[in-house]
Amino acid sequence: MILCTELLGIHYTISIIISGLIGAVVNFSINRKWTYQAENGAINIQLLKFTIVVLGSVLLKSSGTYLITSFLNLDYKISRIITDLIVSLGFNYTLQTYWVFNKRNKINSIPKEI
Repeated sequence: MILCTELLGIHYTISIIISGLIGAVVNFSINRKWTYQAENGAINIQLLKFTIVVLGSVLLKSSGTYLITSFLNLDYKISRIITDLIVSLGFNYTLQTYWVFNKRNKINSIPKEI
């Protein structure tokens, strides 16, 4: 985001969208393979759900950063950190864990004897 904004002169809200989309490709691969170990799930369904989450996340992050920057007169980098924390923990993590990669099913599939 900072590279796009500071070096390329792109408005920070557009830079958030660009960096969010690039990060999404890496994030999906890492989460599917290592974080949630969900390689057995249907990749098409996971990818569709992930795309919906990413679009929502990018919208929330760019609009949240803009609103905080505009109304509180903070530097866009600080506004981005604040927005990122809220959206990443409250929106992304929750939806990726329980909807995209369906971690709930793995938890519920543990035998009762354990």
